[in-house]
Amino acid sequence: MSKHREVKERLRTLDEISGIMAAMKNLALLETRKLAVFLGTQRRAVSSIEAATQDFLSFFPPSVMPSTTLQHVWIIIGSERGFCGDFNESLVQALNAVEPQENTLLLAIGNKLETKLQEDERIAAFIEGHSVVEEVKMTLLRLTEAINKLPYAGSINAIYYDDATDEIRRRQLLPLATPTKKPTDSHPPQLNLQPAEFLSQLTDQYLYAVLHEVFYSAFMVENRMRQAHMDKAIQRLEKEESELRLRYNRLRQEEITEEIEIIMLSAEALSDADETHT
Repeated sequence: MSKHREVKERLRTLDEISGIMAAMKNLALLETRKLAVFLGTQRRAVSSIEAATQDFLSFFPPSVMPSTTLQHVWIIIGSERGFCGDFNESLVQALNAVEPQENTLLLAIGNKLETKLQEDERIAAFIEGHSVVEEVKMTLLRLTEAINKLPYAGSINAIYYDDATDEIRRRQLLPLATPTKKPTDSHPPQLNLQPAEFLSQLTDQYLYAVLHEVFYSAFMVENRMRQAHMDKAIQRLEKEESELRLRYNRLRQEEITEEIEIIMLSAEALSDADETHT
């Protein structure tokens, strides 16, 4: 194969790669637009539950379990797919920066994060992640099943990317935060359930809502980083493609020049041969 054909084949490959990356970038953009709608709704739901929780706990403070019996669960929300920069590497660094605690268990979300935490003895389960926002509910279902298999969890915490700052956040999800201010109402809220039963159901509802929020937030940042990563990769490909096209043109011109020279030499040879015969 001539050099210019090799370059032409390389250009064709780069075009295919560029098309794939452009498709991945567009998919990430589509996901961020869907997530923008979901996140606003979810945050309002979480805020409403937190307000009701503060009102309730102001009058019905929860009992405290002995700390020696508690498990501290950390949920690390990574990515199922790659091409999102140092998304997962930074999460591992944030996890390692957490002050060590006894009875700590880790639940790692996403295939890419799993490959980086294989040797961590605190891992209780690796959980398959999601590639599109519609799959978040299935990820949460798998996470809930994993949590239910653990010993009693005194605290459930999350390490994830916060889309408001694009930075990693460490957040305690449970137990519910106790009020820091005195209640504004003089009388406790009227309940149709016993306080303990109400608190149990409120806790389940809050965990369900806040997990949706943190997963949507993390997935938003993941797709933003994937867009940025694809932009840089496409720019590098375009630069390489431009250089290859210049090289291809030079090689083609050289081959054309060689072909012309061969033709002219052949014509001269034939002319000389004719003159000899005559």
